[in-house]
Amino acid sequence: MKNDCVFCAIAAGEIPAFKVYEDELVLAYLDINPFSKGHTLVIPKAHTEGLLDTSDETLAAVIARVKKVAAHLKSALPCDGFNILQNNGEAAGQTVKHVHFHIVPRYGNEPIVFENHPGDMSALAALAQRVSLVSAV
Repeated sequence: MKNDCVFCAIAAGEIPAFKVYEDELVLAYLDINPFSKGHTLVIPKAHTEGLLDTSDETLAAVIARVKKVAAHLKSALPCDGFNILQNNGEAAGQTVKHVHFHIVPRYGNEPIVFENHPGDMSALAALAQRVSLVSAV
């Protein structure tokens, strides 16, 4: 596993993922321990640890894809809204030292709580197939 980074291994195809979007720079895939249905992670394929050590060019590319994927999820799920989260450092809840953005779909008036729940792999596979932009790239 490159750099001992699980997200680098996912980007390299060494670990399977339920891909929602992929291009030469960015990968978006469903979180297997989601906060809500459709919770998606968006990462640059190149390894950087956090926001502050990621180049402006990479951040611009990633946030453009965050916007594209969020718009697609809002329509495809559909959901009523979404949160965009980005954590930096252990104190902020960053558990994987690879810069990434969370797109967390919201439904109705549910309370805003950020708790992981074990995902059902067959349900995630079906959802990924339904919302994937991978073949549309």
